[in-house]
Amino acid sequence: MTRLTAILMVTLTLGLIGPVLAQSVVSSSSDGQVEINADDGIEWQRDTKAYIARGNARAERSGIEILADTLTAFYRDGHSENGQRIYRIDADGKVRVQSTSEKAFGDKGVYHVDQSVFVLVGEKLRLETQSATITARDTLEYWDKRQLAVARGEAIVVGSDGRLRADILTAHIAKGSNRNIDQIDAFGNVLVSTGAAIAQGNEGVYNPKTEIAILCGNVKITRGKNQLNGNCAEINLKTGKSRMVGGGRRIKGIFEPKK
Repeated sequence: MTRLTAILMVTLTLGLIGPVLAQSVVSSSSDGQVEINADDGIEWQRDTKAYIARGNARAERSGIEILADTLTAFYRDGHSENGQRIYRIDADGKVRVQSTSEKAFGDKGVYHVDQSVFVLVGEKLRLETQSATITARDTLEYWDKRQLAVARGEAIVVGSDGRLRADILTAHIAKGSNRNIDQIDAFGNVLVSTGAAIAQGNEGVYNPKTEIAILCGNVKITRGKNQLNGNCAEINLKTGKSRMVGGGRRIKGIFEPKK
């Protein structure tokens, strides 16, 4: 289908009757413009106050792009000078959310426009940045205004010689032009595995730049049949080395002698 160049300007002054089909929509949100376009056209459903974009659909707002097979944008009626305001965008099919330095992937998603929060669900949830890649089983959330990404359900970040897994991983994205992840907080059933050892704890903090993870709370490091128990541990996912550190609790070791 030949791509039309017409732009449908969404305002209350439109006097059209019945469904409208266009290739792109330009509307407003609480703090910026939202532009939506699609190869197979955009349908305006006036009764449900929604626009449905089909075929390589794309929405863009303030440097954030949402791409999917289908996008459904819901709007509220504003004042006459402001027109209609899009407040939510549902994405379905091969969903990708991207900015200049991050990409997130999923099967379905919801973008809460006013809060600048995107929630992805589906198989093979993944967030890619220049400094780290995070995967999740249940949901992947991207909080643009708070500079946070939250992965829930067997969330995993991979280092050079190991990986960190937890129920929840919260990635803090640095401000500035590079927008790298500078810290990842881990909560619940935290496990760090390297080629030489496995470390477990209640919670942890991971630095993607140094690839060092600090685990605290009922920490256990296992190397073969030998085990160290303590309150906190430091694990290097680059070298595979690990050690118990302070934390106010006596370190206990269990070692099996060589036969």
